[in-house]
Amino acid sequence: MTRPATPAEAWAELMHGNERFVRGEPSHPRQDVERRAELAHVQHPSAALLGCSDSRLAAEIIFDTGLGDLFVVRNAGQVVSDSAVASLEYAVAVLKVPLIVVLAHDECGAVRAAIDSQGGEAPPLPPLIRRHVEGIVPAVRAIGVVAEDGTIDPDAIDVAEVGRRHLRNTVAELMARSELISQAIADGSLAVVGAHYRLAEGRAGLDLAVGDVRRTGDVG
Repeated sequence: MTRPATPAEAWAELMHGNERFVRGEPSHPRQDVERRAELAHVQHPSAALLGCSDSRLAAEIIFDTGLGDLFVVRNAGQVVSDSAVASLEYAVAVLKVPLIVVLAHDECGAVRAAIDSQGGEAPPLPPLIRRHVEGIVPAVRAIGVVAEDGTIDPDAIDVAEVGRRHLRNTVAELMARSELISQAIADGSLAVVGAHYRLAEGRAGLDLAVGDVRRTGDVG
């Protein structure tokens, strides 16, 4: 297999793999002994991915990829952190990936925790969890109706819309915090895609793209 040379080729390859997964016909490529031996001292992943740690969101399975194909960074709710940015910068600067995918999903526990934390009778979260989900709270407060006391009714908020807003916030924050990534996008060697995964269907759909992920001949 030749590694994709452009962001568009890398995204197309992931979409082909996801389509196989959706159909229930994965090919499980590049997972044999020969591939393992080939990668013992070197790696050339096709893309980097920042995704949620949710056990149902295993990127290599969702996109039907093999060993060495994806450089994956995961935490609850795909929140931008110093370690996440540094890892993605490594993928871009050292491993020369042409694509970063930020992958969100429905029924996200971290998004739910962030929403519930803004309720008037919200039980306190453990300190480290509270600090982590604070990265999602801006999306909650942008979507919800904030009462005079500063709280939000968790039952009245559109959870799916919070997830979409948080995905877009994550992509924007990633670029704002990394001059290296922003410069790679500007020179055309990198694109960043925000995608949303639907658990029941198994499909990862494009939500936004920064940089060109269209192949020659694509419309729109």
